[in-house]
Amino acid sequence: MPRPIRASFDLGALRSNLAVVRAHAPRARVWGVVKANAYGHGLERAVGALAGADGYALLDLDDAVRVRDAGVRKPILLLEGFFAPDDLPTIAEHGLAVAVHNDEQLRMLESAGLPSRVPVYVKLNSGMNRLGFAPAAFAEAVRRLQASRMVGEIALMTHFADADGERGVGEQMACFEAAAGGFALPRSLANSAAVLRYPQTHAEWVRPGIMLYGCSPFPQSGADAFGLVPVMTLASELIAVRELARGDRVGYGGAFAAPKRMRIGVVACGYADGYPRHAPTGTPVLVAGKRTRIVGRVSMDTLTVDLAPVPEASVGTPVTLWGAGLSADEVAAAAGTLSYELLCGLTPRVPQVELE
Repeated sequence: MPRPIRASFDLGALRSNLAVVRAHAPRARVWGVVKANAYGHGLERAVGALAGADGYALLDLDDAVRVRDAGVRKPILLLEGFFAPDDLPTIAEHGLAVAVHNDEQLRMLESAGLPSRVPVYVKLNSGMNRLGFAPAAFAEAVRRLQASRMVGEIALMTHFADADGERGVGEQMACFEAAAGGFALPRSLANSAAVLRYPQTHAEWVRPGIMLYGCSPFPQSGADAFGLVPVMTLASELIAVRELARGDRVGYGGAFAAPKRMRIGVVACGYADGYPRHAPTGTPVLVAGKRTRIVGRVSMDTLTVDLAPVPEASVGTPVTLWGAGLSADEVAAAAGTLSYELLCGLTPRVPQVELE
């Protein structure tokens, strides 16, 4: 039989989480963000389940073409735009919208000879200092795009650096209004955190990502506080049970020493499956639905768990690494990372199943 690990995907949860977006931003249209293989959930799977979204936002041109080839006619936005002039004919052919965030892209678009106009989202660097036109150059970039015969509909966008943190969005919103206030054009500003926390950012289009997949953008608030439901559940089973004497060590480097006699279980899941290698002793896990902890170092194919809270556990007992009953947010926090990384890190060797 196959190794007893699997990732299941609750498609109803995706639809439910989209409904949460709609409830928080009822007047905005929704870009369903499906970049990075839909945060590890499967591009085609997520696009199909998110059929209620108004459009899809992603990064890779090849992925956008896959979505079009699957029969999707809704708007598709390339969040980083294009990277070479040769991308533009494919973009025009498939009716894609693009972010334009620098002078090089602007020049490529102005000099292109395309059979149809390309919708453009002009990106402002309002303080993230990654992509986007500087505030002083933004208005001129918009005017040049308005004058270009290659450009169709134009919208304005920025990305918040701290919508999930203490600084919030006030400073960046002020920057955006100063740079873009003179243009009566549609706007797309809100990521998941801003959708939930800052209704003044909703504008014409919102761009939820992590909340669609059932995780919280806020370190201090769980997803269930917003009615979000986990979509991905990573589950496995115990494949061995061992009795330890006091002082016995577990795993590579003997990083965990048993403080007393104890039972541990060996789980068929490791960092080659996408579980974080740096997850320390104490990271939560469910065994037979009961909360316990991992002990020792995570290895390539296995990890070990404390069976004290689950005395009935034996070989074949089910284990939940994250998902239904145990939020990926909590596991990620224990491992010093974010749920985004856990979800995106699921590896191809893990079998996948869909649940309606």
